Amino acid sequence: MLSERRLEVLRAIVQDYVGTEEPVGSKALTERHRLGVSPATVRNDMAVLEDEGYIAQPHTSAGRIPTDKGYRLFVDKLAGVKPLSTPERRAIQNFLDGAVDLDDVVGRTVRLLAQLTRQVAVVQYPSLTRSTVRHVELLSLAPARLMLVLITDTGRVEQRLIDCPSPFGETSLADLRARLNSRVVGRRFTDVPPLVQDLPESFDADDRGTVSTVLATLLETLVEEAEERLMIGGTANLTRFGHDFPLTIRPVLEALEEQVVLLKLLGEANESEMAVRIGHENAYEGLNSTSVVSVGYGSGGETVAKLGVVGPTRMDYPGTMGAVRAVARYVGQILAES
Repeated sequence: MLSERRLEVLRAIVQDYVGTEEPVGSKALTERHRLGVSPATVRNDMAVLEDEGYIAQPHTSAGRIPTDKGYRLFVDKLAGVKPLSTPERRAIQNFLDGAVDLDDVVGRTVRLLAQLTRQVAVVQYPSLTRSTVRHVELLSLAPARLMLVLITDTGRVEQRLIDCPSPFGETSLADLRARLNSRVVGRRFTDVPPLVQDLPESFDADDRGTVSTVLATLLETLVEEAEERLMIGGTANLTRFGHDFPLTIRPVLEALEEQVVLLKLLGEANESEMAVRIGHENAYEGLNSTSVVSVGYGSGGETVAKLGVVGPTRMDYPGTMGAVRAVARYVGQILAES
């Protein structure tokens, strides 16, 4: 266990290095921070922190920089989540309130996160497997052709064309629409199959083929859309941090192109709890020089997807965590009101 003074020294080193991008020396620490001890004592504390693996000397200069272990201790014990200012919160709300549909919400969220944090923003679309049905619409396009429109509680809209085995009248269509909605509205998608499996039997024999086809299309939609989608933005922000990445930024860019990698990173956010993965805590080697801050978002206390940012380990963790958390809350509010 580190003493309170050495924890304060570590906090000061992290704050100075994040702010100045320069290795931090004992003299600079005593000049910038009220540590209440001499530079010699600070040098001794820094030696202990280095021996314990919390800071390192990048080259022969007298300065030290935090290691992944140092950042981890800083995030877990020393850094609070920095609340956004009233103007910042108002700007977030105004920007997101203008969204017209789910794609617009996700797109605006990505741009907003990238601008607020000056990092790479990643936003996962709400998962159908975690969503509930708001409405199922059936439209007649021709005597034997229908359109199925599925609307979720998160505002996601899925459309499918259906070629029926035989003509299907408006009366039968209205009947199917009403019965289908009475069974599935407000239910999770994962609960839908057993709720509708006996529906064809309640229709006339001439209509059962079409009813079965409609139900098959509905259930296939769930399977097809099980693959998660996400949107990424602000990749150009990484160019500001070229010296934070050893040798080249290319492995980071390649990792960001792998959607499976990003989904796995976001998936480590435990529902509504914030997750911070620092440096080598990221399993994907290409992201060993980055940190990932992610959290779940949703409505009604239920998480439907994740969002977060990716940036260098030399990150303003309190500010980044505050921005990610605030944006997640506003997106959840929008979904609840949509």
